[in-house]
Amino acid sequence: MEYVTIVAMLALLEFMFFGIKVAQARGRYAVAAPATTGHEVFERYYRVQMNTLEQLVIFLPALVAFAWLSSPQWAVALGVLFLVGRAVYYRSYIVAPKKRGLGFLLTAVANVALVIGAIAGALVRAL
Repeated sequence: MEYVTIVAMLALLEFMFFGIKVAQARGRYAVAAPATTGHEVFERYYRVQMNTLEQLVIFLPALVAFAWLSSPQWAVALGVLFLVGRAVYYRSYIVAPKKRGLGFLLTAVANVALVIGAIAGALVRAL
């Protein structure tokens, strides 16, 4: 479970990094808080951060449940896929939002697999 914890903490660090990039973009594009709109590029950074927050709500509990109920090793592998997916999403969304699909797909595959695997593990244990 140590590796699962490392992956979970890396996901939080990645999210914190995105938050730092939003703060930097606020300054660079003169978008004063609490505004969340104002410059298109700032909004891209902000959307990456918010979308990542939306995905973390699924990812973190699903990661822990999958690791506990199904397989810690596969949880780590899917967790790494999630991290890579978020990084790809970040890079592509900032450059060209319409090209964010691969990053989102990698994130979604990881999250769906973790949720389904956690449910399956719970059902196997319950029966």
